[in-house]
Order: sequence, then structure tokens, then C-alpha cells
Amino acid sequence: MKWRSVLSKAAALLVIAAVACQAAPTPAPTAPSQAQAPSPTAPAPAQAPTPTQGPARLSGEIKIDGSSTVYPITEAVAEEFQKANPDVKVVVGISGTGGGFKKFCNGETDISNASRPIVQKEIDTCAQNGIEYIELPVAYDALSVVVNPQNDWAACMTVAELKKIWEPDAQGKITRWNQVRPEWPDAPLNLYGAGTDSGTFDYFTEAIVGKAKSSRGDYTASEDDNVLVQGVANDQYALGYFGLAYYFENQDKLKAVAIDNGKGCVLPSEETVRDGTYQPLSRPLFIYVNRKAVDRPEVEAFVRFYLEKGPALVKQVGYVPLPDTVYQLALKRFEARKVGTLFKGEPPVGLSIEDLLKVEQ
Repeated sequence: MKWRSVLSKAAALLVIAAVACQAAPTPAPTAPSQAQAPSPTAPAPAQAPTPTQGPARLSGEIKIDGSSTVYPITEAVAEEFQKANPDVKVVVGISGTGGGFKKFCNGETDISNASRPIVQKEIDTCAQNGIEYIELPVAYDALSVVVNPQNDWAACMTVAELKKIWEPDAQGKITRWNQVRPEWPDAPLNLYGAGTDSGTFDYFTEAIVGKAKSSRGDYTASEDDNVLVQGVANDQYALGYFGLAYYFENQDKLKAVAIDNGKGCVLPSEETVRDGTYQPLSRPLFIYVNRKAVDRPEVEAFVRFYLEKGPALVKQVGYVPLPDTVYQLALKRFEARKVGTLFKGEPPVGLSIEDLLKVEQ
């Protein structure tokens, strides 16, 4: 290339010289100047370096809604992701698992947080609207049954006693503590629980009453677990239930009730959730990702970040991480863009981490 550049310049000089000779008298011959002769060893003029482009910065907005239980995990992941990708806005809402699926299946959100697997009615709605989804487990959780710290009688309750309190037939009838056990105080039984759009509501009623969404209605209900925390914390005669992480965050205001499922009283903890002894109120948590949304680079990067970095954040916010093998299998499913659910539209009550791993495989 250097030789071509030099020779091209030399040819151009010769043409100019020839034109000049035709326009002016021919001078007497003189010795050629060394400075005028092109040198075959002269370097080509330096060229500006070609600019290189780094990876494109991610930008855009990711819309997420759904479970208040999964919210702390997704919010923690979103905060870390946005630190690395400041041009991406991740909006995380709380409308409950059922409310989140309504938006998701209408195409209003990119990702739906869920504290239970998608149920058949929601599967049908998504299908009618052409919404395909990728189901990804992200953590393990448990529902905690809690009372006020001043409650010194209800240290442990059986599943049958909880059913007696929460089944539809109890409405307006089981209203005092001594109706649950005669030795307990003759005091009002004030109930706090998940709203009907919550996956926590679906799971609790399925696990305790025996049928999803089957519950008495005369209780303080909310899809926001923080509202329930404050209700129980300020009411000596309260009994409530919500996600375990909210109990961990507020242990100074609440007292957990041990659950007897026929094998003795077991308190909720990371250990009892992990080893499967806290039953039947242990459960997997999920995110559902709109298949078309994954084609957007920011969504694809966020979900990958969630599965790769999320496990460490899961523990930080009070939940139980899944085995590494499950996260790896979930990542493979995501990369393969496998759509649909593994759970056939039914809540997997009492599913242990080992069972979940088998389902994933």
C-alpha cells in the first residue's frame, strides 16, 4: 500500500509538470534535484486511526407487576441492574399475583411476578390474547402465620385449627379465640390476610382450606403485605398470614406461630423451608416473561441478570435460594425460549425444593 501511494503521487507530479512544460518555454537543462525525485523508501503519510465502537448501551423501559411477595426480590434485582444500565428504567408494581396476570395476559407488562404458578383461567386468557410466556422459578418462600407479640397462648396451631378459622363456614361464627381452643382467651379473633388478587391468598386457601380462593370474607384483606404487618403489630388479638420475608423483616413487631401438620410443631425458617419440614406452607416463587418482550435487548439482559445475579439477592431480602442446579436449568429454558408452564394450571401445594428440582429436570 505504501508503494502504491508513493507511485500515485509521483504520477500526479509528472502530469502537472508536463502541463507546465507545454505552457512555458523550455529552460536549459539542469541537473536533477535530489529533493524533487520521489524516494522509493519514503513512508506513506500517517492515516487517522479507524474509530472502534464498544457494545451498545442498553436503554428502554421494562414493566413488571404482580405478587407483593416476589416484589422485594425483583425490586432488589432491578436496582442492581439499573446501576449497571442507567439508561434502562425498570418499573415494578404490586397488584397481587392474580392482578399481575390480568395485566400480563393483556399485554400491559413485560414480566409478571407470581407467588404461585399460572392457573388455567390465566393460561386461557393469555392464549386468547396471543401472549406466550416463559415460566422461571426464582426462589423458595413460605407463608408465615403470625400473631401480636403480646399473644402468649397461640404458640402452635394445627392445620385443622387454621382451617376452622379460615374456611367459608367460619364467617360470622368463629369470632373469638376460645372458639378455636377452649383454654384460649375469651377475646376477639381479629383476622388479617391476603387479598383475593394475591397468589398468597390462592396458595393459603388451597393448602389450609383445601380449595383455592375458598375463604371467609370478614377479615382485613390487602395485596400489600406491609399493610397486614402493621395491622397485626398494632392489634393484640390479631392473627394474620403473609410471606415469610415480611415476618423476617418485622420480627420485633410480630411473633410467628409454629404449624403442626401431623408431625409436630414446626416454626418457619430458612432451614425448615429448605429441608421440607415446614409444610404445607412452603412454596416456589416465579417470574413469567413475555416471549415477544425477550426480543428487546434490555428485557433479555434483565432476565439473564435476574437468573445469574438474583440468587445472592434472594437471600439478602429474606427468601430461600433454590439449588444452583435449578437456576442453571431455568437459564437453559430461558435461552431455549421454552414457553408454557410445568404445573398444568394447578397450585403445587407442599412442593419441596427436591420436588421442584425433579419438575425442572
